[in-house]
Amino acid sequence: MISAFVLRHPYWILDANIRIGELLCNSPIRIFASMKKILIINGPNLNLLGTREMPVYGNTKFGDYLKSLKTVFPGTGITYFQSNIEGEIITALQKAEGKYSGIILNAGGYTHTSVAIGDAVKAISIPVIEVHISNVFSRESFRYVSYIAPSARGVISGFGLDSYRLAIESLLLA
Repeated sequence: MISAFVLRHPYWILDANIRIGELLCNSPIRIFASMKKILIINGPNLNLLGTREMPVYGNTKFGDYLKSLKTVFPGTGITYFQSNIEGEIITALQKAEGKYSGIILNAGGYTHTSVAIGDAVKAISIPVIEVHISNVFSRESFRYVSYIAPSARGVISGFGLDSYRLAIESLLLA
């Protein structure tokens, strides 16, 4: 029997070595109780993940990582959008209204330069988590400025691609 506390809890943690279909999980996994739709938006040059500045960004392509996210969060609708064009990112933010319960935004270099993307985040009612793969505060000083952070629910920086998983968990637990 499941206790009332468990039913109110946003996710259950299952022990290691649990078989789900043909998949054998060797570490604890979380099963989230509620279905949410999340939009991940990546900005300029993030289409080059896995081949660009590997010491900073790693050697995994985002498409491969996205597949693993969808496996870890099977009850969550995860949609992905990437653009090197500032206006397309703004349009994606605006069009998300009413369709998604959360947005994960890695605006890349636009984070530090685009007042317009910052204004778009401020204009929408959907919670936005700003994400960075690298620790921007251990890099060049111009990266310390974010035009998105003041309007974002939070910022996750420096955990590699795992920053996206942490952002999804924060949106699911909200």
